[in-house]
Amino acid sequence: MHHSPVATDQVLVPIELEFLRAARTAVLATMDDRGLPRLVPICFVATSSPALLIHSPLDEKPKHVADPHDLARVRDIARRPEVSLLIDRWSEDWRQLGWLRLEGIADVIEPGGDAAGAEHAAAVAALREKYPQYETQRLEDRPMIRIRIQRGRSWGNLVGEPGSG
Repeated sequence: MHHSPVATDQVLVPIELEFLRAARTAVLATMDDRGLPRLVPICFVATSSPALLIHSPLDEKPKHVADPHDLARVRDIARRPEVSLLIDRWSEDWRQLGWLRLEGIADVIEPGGDAAGAEHAAAVAALREKYPQYETQRLEDRPMIRIRIQRGRSWGNLVGEPGSG
């Protein structure tokens, strides 16, 4: 079963959106300063009002740098905001294989009292609902990656949860 983007204002067809929202993780691809892809697994939430947005926290899991603004993925986004996300399902039963690849423009939003701050607060609430592990982390004090999804492409069986099989 193959799926492709819809040529209207809708970026994903309903089955693709369901697959995305059910996913627990994705792989974020940015480009480093040498033009090489950098891949990192992320937690995220997806919202669509009115545009399809992905929010991924720069959480308190151990990092190589103290300031989340110094993370390689954040530096990559500042240099080149075009990113890709891959959500996939592997299974030994190849009839269950499926993936969704998204392309978009990323930036970093900060907590605060402005419109981006309100968006940040709503994303924190959604992240805590999706991931109970975030209840004890201070996401409301940390920056967050926001991706405006522009295109999507999928392949395979998208019925059921990604990562299951």
